[in-house]
Amino acid sequence: MHTIKKGTNQLYIGDTEEEAIAKITFIPEGDKLIANHTFVSEQLRGQGIAKKLTEELVAHAKEENKKIVPECSYVEVFMKRYKEHQAVFVK
Repeated sequence: MHTIKKGTNQLYIGDTEEEAIAKITFIPEGDKLIANHTFVSEQLRGQGIAKKLTEELVAHAKEENKKIVPECSYVEVFMKRYKEHQAVFVK
């Protein structure tokens, strides 16, 4: 199991933020987090890592009482697919 770590405006898997092998980045803007990029390296693809990163971002947004703006195409698909999380997303 890979550990998801909190970095500067990102959640990531890897030794450091700079050497992340998977990450989801966001821009804090008032009461919103603009999810703008999701990356999963070749070695981790097909393991549900992007979903886990996005679920962690959802949990983070809820903890901070913020909404997520899905600018990243993966996060937009996630928002549509997992209806149970829709309340935390805004357009």
